[in-house]
Amino acid sequence: MKVLLWGVLPYLTLLMLVGGLIWRRQYDAFGWTTRSSQLYESKVLRIASPVFHFSLLAVFGGHVVGLMVPKSFTDWIGLSQHNYHAGALYGGGLAGLGLVLGLALLVWRRRRTPAVFRATTWNDKIMYLVLALVVGLGLFATLTGGRTPSGAEHNYRETVSVWFRSLFTFQPDVDAMAASTWQFQAHVVIALLLIAGIPFTRLVHAFSAPVHYLFRPYIVYRSRDAVGARRSATVKGRGWDPIGTPDNRRR
Repeated sequence: MKVLLWGVLPYLTLLMLVGGLIWRRQYDAFGWTTRSSQLYESKVLRIASPVFHFSLLAVFGGHVVGLMVPKSFTDWIGLSQHNYHAGALYGGGLAGLGLVLGLALLVWRRRRTPAVFRATTWNDKIMYLVLALVVGLGLFATLTGGRTPSGAEHNYRETVSVWFRSLFTFQPDVDAMAASTWQFQAHVVIALLLIAGIPFTRLVHAFSAPVHYLFRPYIVYRSRDAVGARRSATVKGRGWDPIGTPDNRRR
C-alpha cells in the first residue's frame, strides 16, 4: 500500500494534471474559466476573494520553503529547529486561518445568494468539499504536528520533505513518507486528489493567471486640446477613421 500511495500515486497525479490540461485546452477552450459570479453578488466577493487568494499565496510560499529547503541548509545558516518550527507554526497557522476564513466566506456567499447557488454545479460542490478537506487537514497538521509511531515529536522536514524531493529524482523514498504521521499522510493524499482534478474543475483558471499584465506596455491616455474638442463637436455621427484611409494618412 505504501508503494501505491507514495510511489505511484504522485506520478499518476502529475499525469492526470498535465494530460487533463492539454485535453481541456484542446477540446474545452471556451470552458477554461472560473465561471465568475461577480455579476450576481459582489459585496462579499470583494472581501472573500482577496482574503482567500492572498492567503493561498502565503500558504503556497510556506510549502515551497518547507518542502524544497533541506533541514541541513537551515542548520548550516544557524536557524535552529525551535525557531524554524515557531516560524512555521505562527506564520503557517496565520496563513491557514486566513485561507479557512476566505474559503468559508466564499462558500457562505455561494449558499446564501440564490442566483449564485443556482449557478453552482455538482462539480463545484465536490471541488469545494475536497478543497475544504485539504485546507482543514493542512491546518490541523500544522497546529497539532503529532508524533511518530516511535513516540518522538514529528518533524515533517525529515519525512514529508525528504519524500517530496525524492520524487524529482524518480526514486521516491516511500519509507520516509510512511514514517510521517496520519495527519500529514491524509493531507497529502487528499491534496494529490485535488491536484489531479484541477483540469476538470473551475480551479483550472489558476493556469491562466494574467501574468502578462506585468509586462504589457503602458496605455497612454491624452486629453484633447480645445481646438480639437471644438472641431469634433461640430462633426455629427463620425466614428473612428479606419487605419490606412487617405484622411488618416494625411494626419
